[in-house]
Amino acid sequence: MNKKKIKKKDMSFKKPPLRFILSISMAAYLFTGCGDAASSASSAAAQPEESANVLADSAAAKNSSSDAAANAAPVFTVSSLGNSKHTITVNSSEKVTVIPDIAEVVYAVRTEAKDAAACQQKNTEDVNQVIDLLKSLGIAETSIQTSNYYMQPVYNYSNNTQRITGYEATATLTVSDLPIDGLGNILSESVKAGINNIQSITYQSSKYDEGYANALTLAMESAKNKAGVLAQAGGCTLGGIAGICENSNYGEARYTDYALSSQMRSYGAIKQMAEDESLNIMPGEVDIEVNITVEYFIQ
Repeated sequence: MNKKKIKKKDMSFKKPPLRFILSISMAAYLFTGCGDAASSASSAAAQPEESANVLADSAAAKNSSSDAAANAAPVFTVSSLGNSKHTITVNSSEKVTVIPDIAEVVYAVRTEAKDAAACQQKNTEDVNQVIDLLKSLGIAETSIQTSNYYMQPVYNYSNNTQRITGYEATATLTVSDLPIDGLGNILSESVKAGINNIQSITYQSSKYDEGYANALTLAMESAKNKAGVLAQAGGCTLGGIAGICENSNYGEARYTDYALSSQMRSYGAIKQMAEDESLNIMPGEVDIEVNITVEYFIQ
């Protein structure tokens, strides 16, 4: 009885789990898909693997192409000034001096009258008289500009009472490109014509462009000398220019004579100028400065 029970127990077996069956089926499916006699379903299952192989081959070709491009790249690459590893960057400043030959004068014509209309008319007449004088002295009309005009009431404060006693009008004329030679005579004649205030006198040079170009040339020569010294000290050979940056602002070289302008604002000085035609103008010199940054290749 015991033997029969044992035999019966040995001859029995359990069903394999579902995941085991699926594993065997998948293995058979994959082996079938790789064979020569694959079914249409097996071929469809093999397509993802083939696509993966195509993508892998494409990526390998792309990496190979990138490696070839990297090997063929130049030794020195410059993306922007100061960002290259194989360059020397230097700053250079130079200055040249020019003698002013023209001037810009800001005149003011100030008039007073009892009523606004009369004040405005009188101011207009005085301004036109000055403009006619400047034209007669050879000043081009394009060099004369009315830069400001205003009129305001004149108040009298007495016994804590504000009372309008008249009106005041002021017109400002900016006259440019006045020759330095004869400027004293122009100022004296302008005062006689009705100018009663000179706000500023600025000296300029008509050779500014030439002076600026000379300063740039000197700055480039200085930059090259600096870079050569640095390259030699570092055991390198100086190459060509990788980049240039102009740091200075291009503008007219000018000098304002604040001392003379301040003197001309006083009524006594204006009156004396009208009587004295020998006003001596001494403009001095004007400096033109440039600053550049230059980057050179090194080997």
